[in-house]
Amino acid sequence: MSDIKKLAGQTAIYGVPTIIGRFLNYFLVPLYTYNIATQNYGVVSELYAYIAFLMIILTYGMETAFFRFSQTEEKKDIVYNTSLLSLTITTSAFLIISFVFINPISSVLEYQDNKNYIALFLLILGLDAIRAIPYALLRSEQKAARFAFIKTMDIFSNIIFNLFFILVCPILFNNNNPLITPWFKPDDLVLYIFISNFLASSIATLLLLPEYMKFRFSFNFSLLKKMLVYALPVMIGGLAGMVNETFDRIALKHLVSIPEDITGSKAISEYKMSQIGIYGACYKLSIIISLFIQAFKFAAEPFFFSKMQQKDAKESYSSIMTIFVIFLCIIFLGVMGYIDIFKYFIGEDYRIGLKVVPILLVANLFLGIYYNLSIWYKVTDKTKYGAYIAIIGAGITLVLNYFLVPILGYMGAAWTTLICYFSITLLCYLMGQKHYPINYNIKHITVYLVSSIALYFLMANIRLDNLALSLTINTIIIISFLAIAYKLDIKKLIRK
Repeated sequence: MSDIKKLAGQTAIYGVPTIIGRFLNYFLVPLYTYNIATQNYGVVSELYAYIAFLMIILTYGMETAFFRFSQTEEKKDIVYNTSLLSLTITTSAFLIISFVFINPISSVLEYQDNKNYIALFLLILGLDAIRAIPYALLRSEQKAARFAFIKTMDIFSNIIFNLFFILVCPILFNNNNPLITPWFKPDDLVLYIFISNFLASSIATLLLLPEYMKFRFSFNFSLLKKMLVYALPVMIGGLAGMVNETFDRIALKHLVSIPEDITGSKAISEYKMSQIGIYGACYKLSIIISLFIQAFKFAAEPFFFSKMQQKDAKESYSSIMTIFVIFLCIIFLGVMGYIDIFKYFIGEDYRIGLKVVPILLVANLFLGIYYNLSIWYKVTDKTKYGAYIAIIGAGITLVLNYFLVPILGYMGAAWTTLICYFSITLLCYLMGQKHYPINYNIKHITVYLVSSIALYFLMANIRLDNLALSLTINTIIIISFLAIAYKLDIKKLIRK
């Protein structure tokens, strides 16, 4: 129980400011979808999918390796210096090569007329990569408050810049403000989304200067080799995992069927990007589960590694999993129970895609469980199994998207995501029980998963014209789930 309280406290410190900041960042979705056409928001969704994918390559598992070797190496500063220098060198090389070949890169991505998007995209990517190890240092030193402060400043500054460029600047431009009109382009708001992100990333990097100042040129090549052996399977698994998370948007661009009444290259391109935009906006409605998972991961990864040598580690991992699933199910029911309110976070043109939301929520629920299960191959140094699992998941993603997206469009992408995440979760559990058996309370976890989905179908079939009454009934249903959880597990933990 003390471990759960400690982890809950760390999750709260990491999570509350982060979730508040991310929730405010969540309000960028209506800002974009009420002011930007679906095809233009598709550009944002696509390029950020590439950023997420390339971040895995640029950090190549060094963050996880840093946590692992910080626990075993006597001189922790050597681990920090080696990993930070390695990332800085590789990131710098990546940026130099990318800018030298920016023209062919822009052409391959079909943004030859918008090379400034790609330039900002690369700069954002580089800044995010070199911040990975300083952030990891803060987490390993349990400086959760400073970590959360910098993350929150990153998010808040991004919001402020977005509000300035997308809401304030067009008004000033229309009023012929001499400070705005010479440089502002009101027909290219997508550009200012990337500028806002770049400026926010720059501020966060500056705030991490005290951590960068701790760097010393004490590079240990033998240590780096050991870290790379540990980290590269993590990177491969991360790459495969990111295929699972981002390939759906790429698949929509290349595989979605074009209606017969849409002709001409420009109209076809706009239709494809519009489908990505609708799907990307509705995907954001499943972000609340992702926010909790992210906050949990910030606290859990260093906690799990610090706990792994203790006798009661497996018991703690099991209890944490049960509580974790309860929270995820509550979030799932909360979003779907109040979907008639949440839908207003996206513009009307985007709401045609709301039917993907429950599928993606359940998919992310299983992804959260997978992250929790994956501790077995990290604490046992068997990270290659994580790579195997992720590669299998990537194969499922590629194959199912290939067959389902042409038939079902973005619904096919959503179902692919759910099937993939369920499959890798089940596979990770079965492999973990063989190599590092943990006595998870499968019976109760299954009850929570099945009952939350069943209660969702109950809410979905009780659709009333009176919104207040409908929300009241849904609230009662959610409370009934809490009652089940209280009777099965929460009451016992409170007694302990």
